Amino acid sequence: MEVNSFFKKPRVWLLAILAFLFLAYITVCYIRLAFADQQTVTGQHVTVERGAIRDRNGNLLAVPTNFYNFGISPNKFPETRIEEFAQKLAPVLDMSSSEIAEKVRAARQLSFLYIKRSLTQDEYEEAKKLIDENDFPTVRFDKIPGRVYPENDLASQLIGYMGVDGEGLSGIERSQQTVLSPVPKPDQTGTIFGQDVYLTIDATLQRYLEKIAKRTLEETEAESMMLIAADVKTGEILSYISLPSVNLNDYSNVNNPDAKRDSPAINSYEPGSVFKIFTAAAYIDSGAMTPGTYLRTTGTYKFTTNKGETFVISCHDPHEHGLVTVREALARSCNDAFAQMSERLETNSFLAYLHSFGFGEKTGVEVPFEEVGKIKTQNDATWSGRTKATISIGQEVSVTALQMLQAAMAIANKGVPAKLTVIKKISDKDGNDSYVHTPEYKERVLKTTTAEYILSCMRTTVLEGTGWRAGLDDISIGDKTGTAQIFENGKYLDDQYLSSCMGIFPIENPQIVLYTVIVKSKIERNLGGQIAAPVIREAADKIIDRLGMTRDTAATVSHSGIISISENEKLSIGSVVPDFTGRPKRDLVDLLSQENVTVIINGSGWVVRQTPEAGTPVTENMTIELYLE
Repeated sequence: MEVNSFFKKPRVWLLAILAFLFLAYITVCYIRLAFADQQTVTGQHVTVERGAIRDRNGNLLAVPTNFYNFGISPNKFPETRIEEFAQKLAPVLDMSSSEIAEKVRAARQLSFLYIKRSLTQDEYEEAKKLIDENDFPTVRFDKIPGRVYPENDLASQLIGYMGVDGEGLSGIERSQQTVLSPVPKPDQTGTIFGQDVYLTIDATLQRYLEKIAKRTLEETEAESMMLIAADVKTGEILSYISLPSVNLNDYSNVNNPDAKRDSPAINSYEPGSVFKIFTAAAYIDSGAMTPGTYLRTTGTYKFTTNKGETFVISCHDPHEHGLVTVREALARSCNDAFAQMSERLETNSFLAYLHSFGFGEKTGVEVPFEEVGKIKTQNDATWSGRTKATISIGQEVSVTALQMLQAAMAIANKGVPAKLTVIKKISDKDGNDSYVHTPEYKERVLKTTTAEYILSCMRTTVLEGTGWRAGLDDISIGDKTGTAQIFENGKYLDDQYLSSCMGIFPIENPQIVLYTVIVKSKIERNLGGQIAAPVIREAADKIIDRLGMTRDTAATVSHSGIISISENEKLSIGSVVPDFTGRPKRDLVDLLSQENVTVIINGSGWVVRQTPEAGTPVTENMTIELYLE
C-alpha cells in the first residue's frame, strides 16, 4: 500500500520538533507566572448603610435593618433528605412542610432556588442553627438591606416605602433616596453611611389626629379622608394624614392602591365653598369689593352673556339672604353673592390672584409625584360665560389639599405665606447637621388689611355661620366649610360629595392652619359644616394641648423652675439582653447607636414590653424591639 508522500520522515521529525518547542514555550510561561510576584486584583466592595427617617423630635419612623433570602441548590440536594429538611424548617419559615418539599422537588433541575425571601434576623438565626445542627448541604443565605417601620401605618404615605432593591418607591423614602442612601463614588470603599432625615411632623400629635380621622372615617362611612396641619410662621407641616393608610411593614401584601396613594399631593378635585375665602380675598384686595359693599341676593343669580347665553347659579340654601356684604356672604356661603362679585373683577386679574395663591402649580413640598391641579384660562375649550362665576364658588377649578393649605398660609400670615415643608433637618450618623430648615417666605399675595379682614370673616363664619361646629370656647378659631359635588369622568356624580373645612387659629395672631377633606361620605347628613367642621374642632383641641398654646381660660401657675430628678443607671447591652421594663424613653436614646444590635422603639413614655425578653443571649445583628406607653 502506498503511503501519502506528505508523511515522509523529514517532515514528521520537523513537526515533532515544532510541537516540542511549542509545549516547552507554554511550560516556561506557566512557570514564570507561577513564581512571579502576584498582583491581586479585587473589585472594590462598598456597603451603603441607609439613614433613618425620624419625626421632628427624633422618634424613629423608618429604621435600617437586615433581611435574608434563604435558598438551596435543588439539583445537588439529596432526595433522601428533602422530607427531613422540609419538616425541620417549616415552623421557622412559617410554611407547611409539604409546601417546602413540593417546591424543592419541582425545581430538581435548577442549580439554585429561593425557599423564602426576606427572613428577619430572628428567623435567620433560628434557620441557620437548624441547618448547622442537621448538616443540610447546598444551603445559602443572602443578606439584603431592609427597612423596619416602628409606627406601622403612621403617616405611611408621607414616609413612603423602600423596595427590596434598596430604592425608595414612594414618599420621603423616594424623594430623599440619595440623602438616605448616597451613591458611592468610583474610588470609595468600605461602609458609606446615609444621613438621617428628620420630618416636621410630630409623631405624638400625628397619632392623636389619626385617631380622630380614623373614627371620623368610620362614622361617616366615607371612602377616604385627609387632615393636614401646618405652622403658619414656619411653613412646617405638623401632621400629614391620608386615609386609608397602609402598614409599611406589610406594604407588598396590601392590594388597595388608595391606601398607598399620597392623596394630599396627588389627588386633585373641585374644592367647593372653602375656595370662597380666596376669591373673596381677590375681590377685596383688588378693590372690586369693599367691606362696606352690599349686594342684593335672592338665593338664585340669573345672568345673560353678551353672546346671548343664560346661566343660573343657586345657593344651597334657597332662602333669600337680602342685602349682604362679603362677610355675610362667607358666613352664609351665598353662591348668589359670589356670582355677582365675579362680574366686578376683570377676568385676567381674577385669574392672576388665583395663581399668586399657588393654584395651578406645585407647592414644592418634598414629596414625589405632586400634581399641579388646573386653573382654566379663557382659551380653554371648556371656558364658558359662567366659568368665572363658578370658579368663584369653587367649581370648574381643580386643586390639591397641599395647594389649599399653601394658599391659606397667605391669609393666615397677613398676606405673605411661608413655603410649606415636611423636612425639619438632615443629620449624619454622628449628629452633625447638613441641613436645618429655616422659614422661606413667598412673595406677598395680599395686603395686610385684606388678610386681616378675611380672617375676621372666617371668625364670623364660626360665630354666626355654617362653621359653628368648629368653635372652641377658650380659643378663637376661624373657618370656612365646603360641600362639593364630585366631578369624575366628565360629569358630576349623583349623591357623591366632598365635604371639607379650613380652620385657622388663634384668629388674632394665627399660628396653625388646619384643613380636612372627607370624600364620598355615605351618611345622610354629610355637609361640610356637619361632618368636617367637628373634625377641625377636635383636631384643634389636640394641637393646642400638644403645642402648649395659651387658652383664654387657662390658669396661671408659678413655679421655682427647679426640679429634682434622680438619675437612672445608664443602660448598655452586653452579652445578654437587659430588662428595659419601666425605663423612660430618654434612657434609651444612646442604645440607637449600639453596634451590631438594632434597637427599635415603638411609642412614647416608658417601656412596658420588650422582644426578645430579658436574659436572652445577644447575637450579631440582633433586633431588639421596645414598646412604650
